[in-house]
Amino acid sequence: MHAPQDGPDRRLHADPGLQPERTTLAWNRTMLALVVAGLLLLRWVPRHGWAPLLLTLLTLVTALVIAAGQARRYRRSARGIEDGRIEADAVGVLGTTAAVAVLGALALVVVVALPVG
Repeated sequence: MHAPQDGPDRRLHADPGLQPERTTLAWNRTMLALVVAGLLLLRWVPRHGWAPLLLTLLTLVTALVIAAGQARRYRRSARGIEDGRIEADAVGVLGTTAAVAVLGALALVVVVALPVG
């Protein structure tokens, strides 16, 4: 096993292809999908007014919340490799699932229920 490096490039475990990196990539894809979905909502602004702007803002805030937890999740996973035990981030997954479900429902309300402007 390699000794940890000092500085900003210090790795918390010896194998850079292990679970923490794959999990980080998955969360990054989730953030990207939220940002793209939020930006796609902007096409409804001319038809539905301010409501799509609010939804876009909510998707961007959700992506920022995910980004804010990235370093913590990575460190916890890397330490779990060293300790031989990794616990799932159930709160993060359930929170993201709930946020996406609420955003989807709100988008449907905007498109279907709000009057066309």
